[in-house]
Amino acid sequence: MEFLTGVTKKEALEISEILAGDYEGTNIKVRGAIHTIRDMGEVAFIVLRKREGLVQCVYEEGKSQFDLRDLKEAATVEVDGTYKSDDRAPNGFELRLDHVTILSEPAEPMPLQISKYKLNTSLEAKLNNRAISLRNLRERAVFRIQEGITRGFRDFLYSQGFTEIHTPKLGAKSAEGGANLFKLEYFHRPAILQQSPQFYKQMAMAAGFERVFEVAPVFRAEKSHTSKHATEFTGFDLEFSYIDSFRDVMKFEEDMITDMMEKVVPKYADDIKRLFGLDTVVPVKPFPVMSVADIYRELEARYGYTAPESEKGDLTTDAERLTYRLAQEMFGHEFLFVTDFAADKRPFYHMRKDGVPQGYDLIWRGVEITSGAQREHRYAELCANAAEKGLVEDVKFYTEFFRYGCPPHGGFGVGVDRLTMLFLGISIKEAQFLFRGPDRLTP
Repeated sequence: MEFLTGVTKKEALEISEILAGDYEGTNIKVRGAIHTIRDMGEVAFIVLRKREGLVQCVYEEGKSQFDLRDLKEAATVEVDGTYKSDDRAPNGFELRLDHVTILSEPAEPMPLQISKYKLNTSLEAKLNNRAISLRNLRERAVFRIQEGITRGFRDFLYSQGFTEIHTPKLGAKSAEGGANLFKLEYFHRPAILQQSPQFYKQMAMAAGFERVFEVAPVFRAEKSHTSKHATEFTGFDLEFSYIDSFRDVMKFEEDMITDMMEKVVPKYADDIKRLFGLDTVVPVKPFPVMSVADIYRELEARYGYTAPESEKGDLTTDAERLTYRLAQEMFGHEFLFVTDFAADKRPFYHMRKDGVPQGYDLIWRGVEITSGAQREHRYAELCANAAEKGLVEDVKFYTEFFRYGCPPHGGFGVGVDRLTMLFLGISIKEAQFLFRGPDRLTP
């Protein structure tokens, strides 16, 4: 029997370790994949791709102790060489190579050419060859920034006393009353994939958790072929107790988004500008608020846009898109809270006051990123709302959560992929690690 008695010394260094040390003129080792080879005769520049960025290496004929012809782009290697500061190189240094050890080689030529920045190929080709397209710096930057967004939200919620929970995605019923569900067989009985953790995060309120959140997959069986829809996406959902109004929920989201952007924008502003051509600014509080009715009045007066009367209880896609221009012209703002939706356009679990659902949508750059509300926590009123929509039996297990008392509470959900999409000006297909839509289940 053997026991681990020590830690093996890590010889190959990461970029952050190199930048934190003083290696000028010393020999170091680095592992990575060959991103590009630029052969200039007696000298060649070999750029390695690592998780933290690029490392420029220099081959010098007669000094480097390997044959340059043995190297291929996309091969993974371990190199050792002398560290030399150079402001022109990525991360401000390069390695003058002594040796290269090949760890693996590509079995055949790549179907895509991985350039330094934007891939010059179709979106479908990028999605079909995702393991290769994600080697591109611009494609990978999407997920570094997405991680920053999610981390910013998490850090803020932890600072506010929230508990992260993990709820099931298999269920018997839906929070949305049966629309757009993926149905499946579960041991010879029907089941669905959950559209949101709504029921379960409210159960946590009844259980006394008071403040919870979850980051998890969400499923919508919508045959939508747009730049902003997906059949599976990542939702960032939260719920908290002891609120006085849905406006408490709006204020909390406003604070959370602003806090996140204060962290993310300064860190990634240069990358967002260089790789995606966008200027992103931290929003100013408070965010503007308009009712659905007021928005339609302004859209008609300013832009001549009208919607059918039957659609005016909610925002149409065109009206939603025009709110970007409207919010900028009226308030000099990219965000807009929308309130006072019609009761038939909102879920039964939204609290109502004088018949008006106590909820909102948050629009950013003309696209909805959030739906939130104060929930109906009173058992009798909740059952009456469910009955009105013909859902009594379907949601009986859910209404039972409130039979024994529940504090007033509210919450919202943010689509992480859609938020990333708007952050970077890309499609939802590019904002997901692996996109899922009506026509795509692989890779």
